[in-house]
Amino acid sequence: MGISGGKDSAALAIYIKTKYPDLDIEYYTCDTGKELDETYQLIENLEVFLGKEIRKLRAVEDSHEDPFDHYLKRYGGFLPSSNSRWCTKKLKLEPFEHYVGVDSVVSYVGIRGDEEREGYISKKPNIQSIFPFRKNIWSEDVVAKALANTNRDVLVDIYHSLELEARSNRFEEILLIPAEQKFTQSHKLNTLLDLHVRDFNRLIFAFLQTTQYPLATESLFPLVDNDEVLVREDIFRILEESGVGIPAYYHKKDFAINGKKGQYSRSRSGCYFCFFQQKIEWIWLYEQHPERFAKAMEYEKDGYTWNQEERLDEMILPERMQQIKEDFIKKTSNAVSHSPFLLDILDEEEGVGCAACFI
Repeated sequence: MGISGGKDSAALAIYIKTKYPDLDIEYYTCDTGKELDETYQLIENLEVFLGKEIRKLRAVEDSHEDPFDHYLKRYGGFLPSSNSRWCTKKLKLEPFEHYVGVDSVVSYVGIRGDEEREGYISKKPNIQSIFPFRKNIWSEDVVAKALANTNRDVLVDIYHSLELEARSNRFEEILLIPAEQKFTQSHKLNTLLDLHVRDFNRLIFAFLQTTQYPLATESLFPLVDNDEVLVREDIFRILEESGVGIPAYYHKKDFAINGKKGQYSRSRSGCYFCFFQQKIEWIWLYEQHPERFAKAMEYEKDGYTWNQEERLDEMILPERMQQIKEDFIKKTSNAVSHSPFLLDILDEEEGVGCAACFI
């Protein structure tokens, strides 16, 4: 289980430890050397709760520089961006895959039930991703293979062989319907889950026994009986009740501009200069961690910037900061009637990026 330093992966570690204590989980975190202190504090708190070390993986252990700085030089000063996420690849994914090697691994990912995105799926056949917080715990590659039209009869045969609480003729009917434009595979998946989550999980787990996925070697997998769906408020509840606590950068800070009051915070884990940050989060960094903002500014040279629209030194000009804050206050005022959570407003970009960094 990868621990990013964010709320969701921390809550997942607590959830699995509490609900499935017999699972022998190895915990790791990929350290870029550019995290906020609050991230490292969360990881320490989590180690105390788990009673287990969270292994620190670094992309270049023999370098005298932080991993990010090491690779930045190799890329000639070219800063990562949404179109070129070399940081995620080099600092997160590759260290994890190197650590795993050729061992068969089940990787638990903390994408919530209220998120519409897919997590990291390795192209290595020995790594299988599981999503315990979602209604559908299986990765899209497993679902695509299992629900392929060529496997309809296979799934029905497996379904007949299972010991189930209440067999459903409707469930079997849906299994036999071919996926097509009018009834897509996604629609088929959701229909089966709506009929019976646990039966669907048992079916997929049994199907996996016919494949080369890591779970094919397991006779039992306790998560097949899990039909809980956890959303954002569950995550914060788990963190608070466990004593691990919410990462400090999620706590809202008050600010005022021209008599108007607002609140801001950071919406995600990851490097303090992450290019996925919204502009109000850059202002938060400037005001709450000025030394880190100054370091982020130092990286902007040779025409490379963290934001396509403007440089950081332009963003913190008084009139520009005022505009950013006023725009954010207006935005949050308009959105507050739709959600009580500031993070729902901040997290517009939460579905963008890589789960290895931000969960």
